[in-house]
Amino acid sequence: MEGYGLTETSPVLAVNEEDNDGIRIGTVGRPLSNVEIKIAEDGEILAKGPNVMVGYYNNVEATKEVFTEDGWFKTGDLGELVEGEYLKITGRKKETFKTSGGKYVAPQLLENKMKESSFIEQIMVIGEGEKHPAAIVQPAFEFLEEWCRRKNIEYSSPEEMVKLERIKERIMKEIEHYNKEFAQYEQIKKIILAGSVWGIDTGEMTPTMKVKRRIIMQNFSDEIENCYRG
Repeated sequence: MEGYGLTETSPVLAVNEEDNDGIRIGTVGRPLSNVEIKIAEDGEILAKGPNVMVGYYNNVEATKEVFTEDGWFKTGDLGELVEGEYLKITGRKKETFKTSGGKYVAPQLLENKMKESSFIEQIMVIGEGEKHPAAIVQPAFEFLEEWCRRKNIEYSSPEEMVKLERIKERIMKEIEHYNKEFAQYEQIKKIILAGSVWGIDTGEMTPTMKVKRRIIMQNFSDEIENCYRG
C-alpha cells in the first residue's frame, strides 16, 4: 500500500487506504484527514498540517527556504492531484528545468514514460534554457540487435549501429508515439543515441540505477551542443 511523506512531515502526508474508496493505482492516495495538500504553479507539492515541522533547529535560513510566505511547506517533489484528491508524484523539483519559453518541464515524468518502449533502456531528458526538450537515449541493445537482424541491417559495433539513420528514425518514432501524452512544450524534439550501455562501473548510473545527469551532460557535451546549435 503506497503512501507519501518526509521526515519533516512526521512522516506521512498521504496514503492509499482500503476504506472509503481510498485507493487509486499510480497514486500515493489521499492526504490524511488533518493534512492540506496543494500544487504550486511550478508543480511542487505544498503541505500544511499539525504533523509538519515548525522549522529546522537553530537554522532560520534553511527554514525560510522550505516554507512559502503564507506557511506552506515546500516538499521538493512534483505532483498532481488525480480526480482532485489523489496525490500522484511525478518527479523531483531540483531536476525540473525551464525552457527559453518559460515553461517548466519535469524530465523524470517523460523519462519514465519513454522507458515503456522496448527500444529504450535508459534516457535522460535535457533542455534547460532551450526552445524545446531533447533526450540522450541509451537503446535497449539486445532488443535493437534482434530488430536489426529481422530487418537485415548490418553494422560492426553498437557504436556504428547508433549512427545509422534508420536506427535513429526508428527510436524517434517511439519517442513521437509517447510524446502524444504530453503538452507541446514538454515533447522531445531531438535525440542523441549513446553507443554503449550506461552502468554503475562506467559512471553514468547511481547504485540505485538512476542516471547521473551531470556526468552524462559532460560526456555528451559536444553532441548536445550540436543538437541545439549544429
